[in-house]
Amino acid sequence: MSADLTPLRRRPVQQRSAQRVERMLDACAELVAELGYDGVTTTLIAERAGVAVGSLYQFFPDKRAVVQALTMRNLDRFLSKVLERLAEVELAHWWDVVDRAFDVYIAMHREVPGFRKVHFGDAVDVRLLDDGKDNNTVIADRLAQLITERFGLPLSEVQLPMAVAIEAADAVLHLAFRHDPDGDPRVVAEAKALVRDYLGSRIR
Repeated sequence: MSADLTPLRRRPVQQRSAQRVERMLDACAELVAELGYDGVTTTLIAERAGVAVGSLYQFFPDKRAVVQALTMRNLDRFLSKVLERLAEVELAHWWDVVDRAFDVYIAMHREVPGFRKVHFGDAVDVRLLDDGKDNNTVIADRLAQLITERFGLPLSEVQLPMAVAIEAADAVLHLAFRHDPDGDPRVVAEAKALVRDYLGSRIR
């Protein structure tokens, strides 16, 4: 991730300031879930977080920066949860990595406030996570690295198929969650089957 992409004007040093920033991100997530990105303002975020709007501007220049920080936090939580899931089992096949990442992604749609509206940032900017790559490519690269590290596959053979698979799955999952807040289980199953069949034909 590009170093100058950091959305914070300044990083909180004291625990109290860090907790205040976390409250702002939590408030932003709740408001995005309720109102969508366009309906959220910095004033609403500050009010929901119980801080003065001037306090918000000490750390964030605008609403986009708050959502960017929220998206980066979601990415960190996604990757951490994937690693937790991988540590729970003995990985017999590269699909085990993709399978667990897919399940974590679905769980975040269902459980994490605001995630279904913003995902990993495309609703705001397709390069919200990294100014040199689109958001789905950032996710694809991280998962490709996990697979190559654990199974010794060449990164060059995994990156492109993973990027294609994530783009395809993302489109189908949008359909799954379009009318069902928990995701239509039939469409979710189709998305997983699509990814499995495609990657199985590309990664050996």
